[in-house]
Amino acid sequence: MALGTYGITRPADMAPEDVEIILVYTPSRDFTSTPIIKKLNASQILTPYFNNGNTGGNSNEILGGLYNLKLPANEFNKIGIYTLMIRPAQIRTTLTDCGVLSALPNVKGIIMDTNNVPSAFRNRFISQGLVGYRVEYLNTDGTKIPNFYRIVTSSFFVDTVISNPAAGNVNSVRYRYIDSPSARNLVFATVSPSSAPSNNPNAVPYIGQPGQQVILTNTFFNPFTIEIEMAEYDLNSIAVALYGNQSKAIDTGIYTIYDSESRIYKQYNLFEIRSEFGDLLYEVRQDRNNNIDFSVSFDNIIP
Repeated sequence: MALGTYGITRPADMAPEDVEIILVYTPSRDFTSTPIIKKLNASQILTPYFNNGNTGGNSNEILGGLYNLKLPANEFNKIGIYTLMIRPAQIRTTLTDCGVLSALPNVKGIIMDTNNVPSAFRNRFISQGLVGYRVEYLNTDGTKIPNFYRIVTSSFFVDTVISNPAAGNVNSVRYRYIDSPSARNLVFATVSPSSAPSNNPNAVPYIGQPGQQVILTNTFFNPFTIEIEMAEYDLNSIAVALYGNQSKAIDTGIYTIYDSESRIYKQYNLFEIRSEFGDLLYEVRQDRNNNIDFSVSFDNIIP
Protein backbone atom coordinates (compact mmCIF):
# COMPACT_ATOMS: atom_id res chain seq x y z
CA MET A 1 0.00 0.00 0.00
CA ALA A 2 1.37 3.41 -0.98
CA LEU A 3 1.78 6.10 1.64
CA GLY A 4 0.42 9.52 0.65
CA THR A 5 1.94 12.83 1.70
CA TYR A 6 -0.53 15.47 2.78
CA GLY A 7 0.23 19.13 3.43
CA ILE A 8 -1.51 20.97 6.27
CA THR A 9 -0.46 24.56 5.53
CA ARG A 10 -2.74 26.69 3.34
CA PRO A 11 -2.37 30.36 2.33
CA ALA A 12 -4.69 32.61 4.30
CA ASP A 13 -7.41 34.47 2.40
CA MET A 14 -8.79 36.63 5.19
CA ALA A 15 -10.24 40.11 4.73
CA PRO A 16 -8.32 43.13 6.09
CA GLU A 17 -11.14 43.58 8.63
CA ASP A 18 -10.07 40.27 10.19
CA VAL A 19 -6.59 41.62 10.94
CA GLU A 20 -5.15 43.80 13.69
CA ILE A 21 -1.84 45.60 13.21
CA ILE A 22 -0.05 46.82 16.33
CA LEU A 23 2.78 49.32 15.88
CA VAL A 24 5.64 49.59 18.39
CA TYR A 25 8.19 52.38 17.86
CA THR A 26 11.53 52.98 19.58
CA PRO A 27 14.11 55.53 18.40
CA SER A 28 17.01 53.09 18.84
CA ARG A 29 17.81 49.53 19.90
CA ASP A 30 19.20 50.62 23.28
CA PHE A 31 16.10 52.67 24.11
CA THR A 32 14.99 51.86 27.67
CA SER A 33 11.98 54.15 28.21
CA THR A 34 8.36 53.28 27.43
CA PRO A 35 7.95 52.68 23.67
CA ILE A 36 5.14 54.13 21.58
CA ILE A 37 2.44 51.48 21.03
CA LYS A 38 -0.65 52.06 18.89
CA LYS A 39 -3.10 50.18 16.69
CA LEU A 40 -3.21 50.90 12.96
CA ASN A 41 -6.28 50.60 10.75
CA ALA A 42 -5.62 47.39 8.84
CA SER A 43 -8.37 48.17 6.30
CA GLN A 44 -6.44 51.27 5.19
CA ILE A 45 -2.94 49.83 4.94
CA LEU A 46 -3.49 46.14 4.07
CA THR A 47 -4.76 45.27 0.59
CA PRO A 48 -5.27 41.73 -0.78
CA TYR A 49 -4.21 40.73 -4.26
CA PHE A 50 -6.71 39.06 -6.56
CA ASN A 51 -6.28 36.36 -9.16
CA ASN A 52 -6.12 37.17 -12.84
CA GLY A 53 -5.72 35.27 -16.09
CA ASN A 54 -2.04 34.67 -15.39
CA THR A 55 -2.69 32.92 -12.07
CA GLY A 56 -5.48 30.64 -13.26
CA GLY A 57 -8.27 32.09 -11.10
CA ASN A 58 -11.01 34.64 -11.62
CA SER A 59 -10.68 38.31 -10.75
CA ASN A 60 -13.06 38.05 -7.77
CA GLU A 61 -10.96 35.43 -6.01
CA ILE A 62 -8.36 36.52 -3.43
CA LEU A 63 -4.86 35.31 -4.21
CA GLY A 64 -4.40 33.62 -0.85
CA GLY A 65 -1.39 34.50 1.25
CA LEU A 66 -0.35 37.56 -0.77
CA TYR A 67 -1.15 41.04 0.57
CA ASN A 68 0.23 44.52 0.02
CA LEU A 69 1.26 46.39 3.17
CA LYS A 70 1.31 50.15 2.70
CA LEU A 71 3.27 52.07 5.31
CA PRO A 72 1.60 55.48 5.89
CA ALA A 73 4.08 58.34 5.84
CA ASN A 74 2.41 60.08 8.79
CA GLU A 75 3.21 57.07 11.01
CA PHE A 76 6.63 56.10 9.66
CA ASN A 77 8.16 59.58 9.70
CA LYS A 78 10.96 59.21 12.27
CA ILE A 79 14.33 57.52 12.29
CA GLY A 80 14.17 54.43 14.51
CA ILE A 81 12.90 50.87 14.88
CA TYR A 82 9.30 50.05 13.96
CA THR A 83 7.92 46.65 14.96
CA LEU A 84 4.63 45.59 13.39
CA MET A 85 2.69 42.78 15.02
CA ILE A 86 0.11 41.42 12.58
CA ARG A 87 -2.41 39.23 14.36
CA PRO A 88 -6.02 38.05 13.98
CA ALA A 89 -8.56 40.65 15.07
CA GLN A 90 -9.75 40.35 18.67
CA ILE A 91 -13.42 40.74 19.58
CA ARG A 92 -14.01 41.65 23.21
CA THR A 93 -17.44 41.05 24.68
CA THR A 94 -19.25 39.78 27.77
CA LEU A 95 -20.92 36.42 28.24
CA THR A 96 -24.63 36.89 28.77
CA ASP A 97 -25.09 33.36 30.09
CA CYS A 98 -23.75 29.83 30.02
CA GLY A 99 -26.60 27.41 29.49
CA VAL A 100 -28.11 24.46 27.68
CA LEU A 101 -30.59 23.89 24.89
CA SER A 102 -34.20 23.19 25.78
CA ALA A 103 -34.48 20.29 23.34
CA LEU A 104 -30.98 18.95 24.08
CA PRO A 105 -30.13 19.49 27.76
CA ASN A 106 -26.77 17.79 27.35
CA VAL A 107 -25.58 20.42 24.87
CA LYS A 108 -23.86 23.20 26.79
CA GLY A 109 -22.76 26.51 25.33
CA ILE A 110 -21.97 30.16 25.90
CA ILE A 111 -24.56 32.84 25.09
CA MET A 112 -23.57 36.27 23.78
CA ASP A 113 -25.71 39.32 23.05
CA THR A 114 -24.64 40.98 19.80
CA ASN A 115 -25.67 44.33 21.28
CA ASN A 116 -22.58 44.01 23.50
CA VAL A 117 -20.30 43.36 20.51
CA PRO A 118 -18.42 46.21 18.77
CA SER A 119 -20.40 47.25 15.70
CA ALA A 120 -17.48 46.48 13.35
CA PHE A 121 -17.70 42.76 14.24
CA ARG A 122 -21.44 42.17 14.53
CA ASN A 123 -21.59 40.71 11.03
CA ARG A 124 -19.55 37.74 12.33
CA PHE A 125 -22.29 36.85 14.83
CA ILE A 126 -24.52 34.97 12.43
CA SER A 127 -25.45 31.32 12.07
CA GLN A 128 -22.17 29.37 11.97
CA GLY A 129 -20.25 32.64 11.63
CA LEU A 130 -18.04 31.99 14.68
CA VAL A 131 -17.02 28.40 13.93
CA GLY A 132 -13.28 27.98 14.49
CA TYR A 133 -12.92 31.13 16.62
CA ARG A 134 -10.83 30.91 19.77
CA VAL A 135 -12.40 32.01 23.07
CA GLU A 136 -10.10 33.30 25.82
CA TYR A 137 -11.33 34.25 29.28
CA LEU A 138 -10.53 37.22 31.52
CA ASN A 139 -10.37 37.29 35.31
CA THR A 140 -12.39 39.81 37.31
CA ASP A 141 -9.34 42.10 37.53
CA GLY A 142 -9.07 42.25 33.73
CA THR A 143 -6.11 39.90 33.39
CA LYS A 144 -6.33 37.06 30.91
CA ILE A 145 -6.32 33.47 32.12
CA PRO A 146 -2.96 32.36 30.71
CA ASN A 147 -2.74 29.51 28.19
CA PHE A 148 -6.44 28.70 28.48
CA TYR A 149 -8.93 28.80 25.63
CA ARG A 150 -11.84 27.03 23.97
CA ILE A 151 -12.67 26.60 20.27
CA VAL A 152 -16.14 27.43 18.92
CA THR A 153 -17.69 24.43 17.14
CA SER A 154 -21.09 25.92 16.24
CA SER A 155 -23.04 29.16 16.61
CA PHE A 156 -26.74 29.87 16.01
CA PHE A 157 -29.33 32.45 16.97
CA VAL A 158 -31.43 31.44 19.96
CA ASP A 159 -34.34 32.63 22.05
CA THR A 160 -34.99 32.01 25.73
CA VAL A 161 -37.31 29.34 27.03
CA ILE A 162 -38.48 29.31 30.68
CA SER A 163 -38.79 25.75 31.97
CA ASN A 164 -39.45 24.03 35.28
CA PRO A 165 -37.57 20.75 34.96
CA ALA A 166 -38.11 19.62 38.54
CA ALA A 167 -40.83 19.83 41.10
CA GLY A 168 -41.01 23.11 42.97
CA ASN A 169 -41.19 26.78 42.11
CA VAL A 170 -37.67 27.17 40.70
CA ASN A 171 -37.68 28.04 37.00
CA SER A 172 -34.64 27.81 34.77
CA VAL A 173 -33.75 29.56 31.54
CA ARG A 174 -32.96 27.40 28.55
CA TYR A 175 -32.53 28.20 24.89
CA ARG A 176 -33.92 27.10 21.55
CA TYR A 177 -32.57 27.65 18.09
CA ILE A 178 -34.34 30.17 15.83
CA ASP A 179 -33.76 31.03 12.18
CA SER A 180 -33.31 34.79 12.57
CA PRO A 181 -32.24 37.03 15.46
CA SER A 182 -34.81 38.01 18.04
CA ALA A 183 -35.05 41.36 19.78
CA ARG A 184 -32.18 40.40 22.11
CA ASN A 185 -29.93 39.11 19.30
CA LEU A 186 -28.68 36.18 21.32
CA VAL A 187 -26.11 33.78 19.85
CA PHE A 188 -25.60 30.33 21.35
CA ALA A 189 -22.11 28.96 20.66
CA THR A 190 -20.95 25.47 21.53
CA VAL A 191 -17.27 25.13 22.38
CA SER A 192 -14.82 22.27 22.60
CA PRO A 193 -14.13 20.73 24.96
CA SER A 194 -17.38 21.16 26.87
CA SER A 195 -18.26 17.63 28.02
CA ALA A 196 -16.63 15.49 30.69
CA PRO A 197 -14.47 12.53 29.61
CA SER A 198 -16.11 9.14 29.82
CA ASN A 199 -13.57 7.93 32.36
CA ASN A 200 -14.38 10.81 34.77
CA PRO A 201 -17.95 12.11 34.35
CA ASN A 202 -17.50 14.67 37.15
CA ALA A 203 -14.64 16.51 35.40
CA VAL A 204 -16.78 19.00 33.48
CA PRO A 205 -14.60 21.43 31.50
CA TYR A 206 -14.86 25.12 32.31
CA ILE A 207 -16.54 27.13 29.54
CA GLY A 208 -17.11 30.41 31.38
CA GLN A 209 -19.70 32.05 33.58
CA PRO A 210 -22.36 34.75 33.10
CA GLY A 211 -20.96 38.28 33.05
CA GLN A 212 -17.41 37.16 32.33
CA GLN A 213 -15.32 39.12 29.85
CA VAL A 214 -14.03 37.08 26.91
CA ILE A 215 -11.89 37.61 23.82
CA LEU A 216 -12.92 35.95 20.56
CA THR A 217 -10.21 35.63 17.93
CA ASN A 218 -10.39 34.19 14.45
CA THR A 219 -7.94 31.43 13.52
CA PHE A 220 -7.56 32.32 9.84
CA PHE A 221 -3.78 32.79 10.09
CA ASN A 222 -0.93 32.72 12.58
CA PRO A 223 0.24 36.02 14.08
CA PHE A 224 3.69 37.24 13.10
CA THR A 225 5.91 40.30 13.49
CA ILE A 226 7.84 42.47 11.04
CA GLU A 227 10.71 44.75 12.04
CA ILE A 228 11.34 47.86 9.96
CA GLU A 229 14.31 50.13 10.58
CA MET A 230 14.02 53.69 9.26
CA ALA A 231 17.47 55.18 8.65
CA GLU A 232 18.67 58.51 7.35
CA TYR A 233 20.47 56.85 4.43
CA ASP A 234 19.61 53.76 2.41
CA LEU A 235 21.77 51.59 0.17
CA ASN A 236 20.93 53.68 -2.88
CA SER A 237 22.05 56.95 -1.26
CA ILE A 238 25.25 55.32 -0.01
CA ALA A 239 25.97 54.02 -3.51
CA VAL A 240 25.46 57.53 -4.92
CA ALA A 241 27.91 58.99 -2.39
CA LEU A 242 30.53 56.33 -3.18
CA TYR A 243 30.15 55.78 -6.92
CA GLY A 244 28.18 58.77 -8.26
CA ASN A 245 29.60 61.58 -10.37
CA GLN A 246 31.44 64.25 -8.38
CA SER A 247 33.03 67.64 -9.01
CA LYS A 248 35.17 70.18 -7.16
CA ALA A 249 35.27 73.88 -8.07
CA ILE A 250 38.91 74.96 -7.81
CA ASP A 251 38.27 78.65 -7.07
CA THR A 252 35.34 78.38 -4.68
CA GLY A 253 36.12 74.96 -3.21
CA ILE A 254 32.52 73.75 -3.72
CA TYR A 255 32.46 69.94 -3.72
CA THR A 256 29.34 68.48 -5.37
CA ILE A 257 27.99 64.91 -5.49
CA TYR A 258 25.45 63.97 -8.19
CA ASP A 259 22.87 61.20 -8.23
CA SER A 260 22.34 58.59 -10.96
CA GLU A 261 20.50 61.16 -13.11
CA SER A 262 23.24 63.78 -12.66
CA ARG A 263 21.18 65.93 -10.33
CA ILE A 264 22.85 67.62 -7.36
CA TYR A 265 22.55 65.24 -4.42
CA LYS A 266 24.89 66.82 -1.82
CA GLN A 267 27.14 69.86 -1.77
CA TYR A 268 29.99 70.84 0.55
CA ASN A 269 32.54 73.60 1.06
CA LEU A 270 36.12 72.33 1.02
CA PHE A 271 38.75 74.56 2.63
CA GLU A 272 41.87 74.55 4.78
CA ILE A 273 42.57 76.14 8.14
CA ARG A 274 46.14 77.32 8.71
CA SER A 275 47.94 78.83 11.66
CA GLU A 276 49.16 82.44 11.77
CA PHE A 277 52.50 81.11 10.59
CA GLY A 278 50.99 79.42 7.55
CA ASP A 279 51.12 75.88 8.90
CA LEU A 280 48.28 73.62 7.72
CA LEU A 281 46.11 72.67 10.69
CA TYR A 282 42.90 71.24 9.27
CA GLU A 283 41.25 70.23 6.03
CA VAL A 284 37.50 70.85 6.40
CA ARG A 285 34.44 69.61 4.53
CA GLN A 286 31.39 71.71 5.52
CA ASP A 287 27.84 70.81 4.52
CA ARG A 288 26.23 73.66 2.58
CA ASN A 289 22.76 72.54 3.73
CA ASN A 290 20.20 74.63 1.83
CA ASN A 291 22.76 77.04 0.34
CA ILE A 292 23.12 75.07 -2.89
CA ASP A 293 25.06 76.59 -5.82
CA PHE A 294 23.17 75.37 -8.90
CA SER A 295 25.70 76.96 -11.25
CA VAL A 296 27.86 73.86 -10.79
CA SER A 297 25.18 71.47 -12.04
CA PHE A 298 26.64 68.56 -13.96
CA ASP A 299 25.19 69.76 -17.29
CA ASN A 300 26.87 73.15 -16.81
CA ILE A 301 30.37 71.85 -16.10
CA ILE A 302 30.29 68.99 -18.62
CA PRO A 303 29.55 70.47 -22.10
